[in-house]
Amino acid sequence: MIIVTTNELPGYRIEHVFGEVFGLTVRSRHIGSNIGASLKSIGGGELKGITQLLHEARHEALSRLAAEAQSKGANAVLAFRFETNEYAGSGGVEVCAYGTAVGVRPFDQQPR
Repeated sequence: MIIVTTNELPGYRIEHVFGEVFGLTVRSRHIGSNIGASLKSIGGGELKGITQLLHEARHEALSRLAAEAQSKGANAVLAFRFETNEYAGSGGVEVCAYGTAVGVRPFDQQPR
C-alpha cells in the first residue's frame, strides 16, 4: 500500500478513485503516566510516556487506514493526513488518519 501526503503520485496514473478512508483509534494513558506527566510538566522536558502513546496511536490509525483502503480495492492512499485531539478531557487521545483511496498503475505498465 502506497500512502502519501501529496495529491498525485509521480510516475503513476490514477485509474480509480474509491473515496475517503479513515483509520481511527482512541487511547488513554494509565495513572502512572498521568502522574509522571504532571510532575515532568513542572520542570519541563519531553513527556516520553505521552510521546510513546501518540506514536503507538498513529501507527494503529495508519494500519487501520491501510486496511480500509485495501478492503475497497485500493493500492494507494493520496492526500494522507493525521488529526489528533484530546479525548473528553480524560488524558486520552483520539488519532484519526484519513485520505483518499485510489487505484494506481505505473505509467510504463500496460492496463490489465
